[in-house]
Amino acid sequence: MDSEREKRVILFVTATAAFLTPFMGSSINIALPTIGEEFSMDAVMLSWVATSFILTTAVFLLPSGRAADIIGRKRVFTAGIMVYAVSTLVAALSRSALLLIISRVIQGAGCAMMFGTGAAILTSVFPAGERGKALGINVTSVYAGLTLGPFLGGFLTQHLGWRSIFWLNLALATMAIALVLSKMKGEWAEAKGERFDFKGSIVYALSLSLLMFGFSNLPEERGMWLAAAGVAGILVFIKVEIVTKSPVLEIALFRKNAVFAMSNLAAFVNYSATFAAGFLMSLYLQYIRSYTPQNAGLILATYPVAMAFFSPFAGGLSDRVEPRFVASAGMLFTFVSLIMLSFTGEKTPIAYIISSLTLLGTGIALFSSPNANAIMSSVERKFYGVASASIGTMRLLGQMFSMGIATLMISFFIGNAKIRPENHGEFVTVVKTAFLVFGAICFFGIFASFARGDVRKYDLKGESK
Repeated sequence: MDSEREKRVILFVTATAAFLTPFMGSSINIALPTIGEEFSMDAVMLSWVATSFILTTAVFLLPSGRAADIIGRKRVFTAGIMVYAVSTLVAALSRSALLLIISRVIQGAGCAMMFGTGAAILTSVFPAGERGKALGINVTSVYAGLTLGPFLGGFLTQHLGWRSIFWLNLALATMAIALVLSKMKGEWAEAKGERFDFKGSIVYALSLSLLMFGFSNLPEERGMWLAAAGVAGILVFIKVEIVTKSPVLEIALFRKNAVFAMSNLAAFVNYSATFAAGFLMSLYLQYIRSYTPQNAGLILATYPVAMAFFSPFAGGLSDRVEPRFVASAGMLFTFVSLIMLSFTGEKTPIAYIISSLTLLGTGIALFSSPNANAIMSSVERKFYGVASASIGTMRLLGQMFSMGIATLMISFFIGNAKIRPENHGEFVTVVKTAFLVFGAICFFGIFASFARGDVRKYDLKGESK
């Protein structure tokens, strides 16, 4: 058992790393119009500044989590922060849209190595009675990054230029590296000695890439074929993993463990319905309502503030109450907020938008921590890395799907044109339609969340007692 002091240090280090990625992502969302203007990027290409990062993170998350179980979670975690720092430096020095997107791809790989191990390290250190609270604090750090990102991103973009966002993130990453190297002791590798599944990892990476590229090119025929190839690849991946002795993803976790399977499905649905909200509202506030980046950031900060405020409460509550009840209530709140946002028009009162975003943040907070607690508490120790990576993978797959829906709506209603006054009406239609679709997805998620069953009815092997 780790001492209380050691547990606090590990919690602080993982929370610091957990802050980095959402802070970068929410900052960049605010800076997108400025970046697009400098590099003359259309709306679809601009979306790839965010999407390229999400895609790469999703591709590397699961293999990173499995590698961490085998060679050590601290080792993979540390390497991830270092890769993240180097790629942030490249992004800050980028002089073309292509180099910026490439640096975001590398950032995604580093992020996967951090997010694929952070929750696993916490679960390795904190016992069941304390785990929900620890994961809640970690989630709070994520939301703190989301909270500060829009405000600081808007302030920095307006006064120092969008590159200053990367310089600030580089400083934070450097601090995190120093903390890991000096403060994080011990190593965790319960699957040490098992073989790494390179074949499964490659099939997984190719399939996800095809799926996302296809989805981003819909409704063109090329997009349909690529998406179909991606779905076929996922089916091949599942078949390969079933017969592999030491798979990158233990399919039995989904087949025999209803809590694990349904909690992951609920996570995918939740992020699919919510992630692109920040992207769409950032463009709406700046293009349609003519807010400065700084003021748009202040408005968008309302929903991550609600997330950060309620997450520790939700995580601690899930240690005492069945996580599915808390998480399902959060999904219901999220559904209501998305339907409210679907009524956004060119002259919608800002107070209405802020109220909708606050309810959105509350719903996400009530869902996320209990859902993570349910996933991590339903598997045995040697699968902690895979379970942690599954949380991140569902989040990133959901984010990919969410951005794909937003990109599809932009392509359908606006095409490859830049957002200008003459097509503002079409962009408002994009916002309304996207939030209606997100609301419908979230409504399904309420039932997926509640159907998971009770965590306490499953043993540590994830099988029904």
